[in-house]
Amino acid sequence: MFEEAQSLGLPVKLHAEQLSDQKGALLVAKYAGLSADHLEHLSVDDVTKFAESDAVAVMLPGAFYTLGETKVPPIDALRSAGADMAVATDCNPGSSPISSILMVMNIACTQFSMTPEEALAGTTRCAAKALGLQGDYGVIDAGALAEFAVWNVQHPAELSYWVGSSPLHKRISCEETA
Repeated sequence: MFEEAQSLGLPVKLHAEQLSDQKGALLVAKYAGLSADHLEHLSVDDVTKFAESDAVAVMLPGAFYTLGETKVPPIDALRSAGADMAVATDCNPGSSPISSILMVMNIACTQFSMTPEEALAGTTRCAAKALGLQGDYGVIDAGALAEFAVWNVQHPAELSYWVGSSPLHKRISCEETA
């Protein structure tokens, strides 16, 4: 299936290693995929090979929280290997009924031991890369599309700290700047 996707120019993404280590992340690495999602059961032995592929490790702390999981992804190993780590809500009615990106940033920090800076990069730059949109989204840069939020906070770490708050001051989208 991955070979066929590649032949059609379709990017490969995979829901991998959420409940057990079935080497899905290595498949993503082998086929130059965009990302592997969850990774709670990713073997530390497989992290280097995964990170070398340039695929993004997508953390989905909402599902971890809702399902009462206890096995966290190997964040230290991913960090040491230089892997990009995205953070997303995985909002769905079955395992992650959380739509707040700030809430999942908090869980990523408190339960997965990500830093607030990693959680913020995970919801911006790394998330764009996981979707194959890194050239246009996820950064504030000349030529990038303007899609960003202006937060009423003193420090970016506050975005991961306050649970249940909504410090959004303004959202600016490319439609407004065109």
